[in-house]
Amino acid sequence: MSAQAFIGQEAAWREWMDAVASERMHHGWLLAGAKGLGKGKFALAAAAELVREQGAALPDPATHPDIHVLTHLPANDDEAKKKAEGKPYQTKRNITVDQIRGMIRRLSTKPTMGSRRAVVIDPADDMEKGAVNALLKVLEEPPAGTYFLLVTHQPGRLLPTIRSRCRVLRFASLSAKDLDAVIRRDVPDADAALRDAAIGAAHGSPGVALSFAEHGLTEVHALMRNILANGDPEFRLRGALAEALGARPPRDRQFAILELARAALAAELPQAPSARQAALIEAHVSLTRLAAQAPTYNFDAGLLILEIGGLLASAAMPRDAARPN
Repeated sequence: MSAQAFIGQEAAWREWMDAVASERMHHGWLLAGAKGLGKGKFALAAAAELVREQGAALPDPATHPDIHVLTHLPANDDEAKKKAEGKPYQTKRNITVDQIRGMIRRLSTKPTMGSRRAVVIDPADDMEKGAVNALLKVLEEPPAGTYFLLVTHQPGRLLPTIRSRCRVLRFASLSAKDLDAVIRRDVPDADAALRDAAIGAAHGSPGVALSFAEHGLTEVHALMRNILANGDPEFRLRGALAEALGARPPRDRQFAILELARAALAAELPQAPSARQAALIEAHVSLTRLAAQAPTYNFDAGLLILEIGGLLASAAMPRDAARPN
């Protein structure tokens, strides 16, 4: 795999590959950056390059016995069945201590197929307290040939003792040119107008840009910007937002709209007067919490969009500031 596979993150990929080729590679890595920058896919590809034996084909990270991926498990047996059937499913809120302990038990033996193995935790931000403490112990004394890739959207949520034992690989927001290249590659049917709208809405996030293009969220984004500019005292715009979402939207469309709302708030923040910034930050924090809960709880779509609209309205520009002189 080449650096070009990670548009906008070529420097991070080169840094990783240089480390893999070195004789003194660090055992712990933080893949740090905002949500939606492709850190999870990067971690899997990086793990595959790490365990690949010289001259061998690039392995599949989903099936290789020396790549261990820890992420949110299905919420219960019924949700596990949905996952097995390839259907959308709800997840547990955290990566549990039992998952970390199970991984540590597997590390008691040597790698199966070579000299290296990778442990990917995605996202490390969501480990419960016991899981963090268990991970810290193995980070302090890692088994030979074992390397940890911790995907983190908010490094500050991790213990300083974990951060201090890891090398940070930073992921930057993408330029408009790079976002356009990502959309052209992954959503080739998107026309120029849709690409431009997606780039404008994404605030540097390829994840947001792709979901915008895939779900055609131009109308939804326009309504969000209208709410942020003018408020919605009569609930008219929130009604239009619910109509644009649709009566029975798939979960991936709901998630896309949540991330788009977060990006819309983030885009407002740099130019906002200090008196408004607190409201924007508070609404963004609430949306982040809602986005974290969405895979876990089966929200009613209508209530979800009203909640999103309400948070946007709470951060709207003050009405006297919104009126022209």
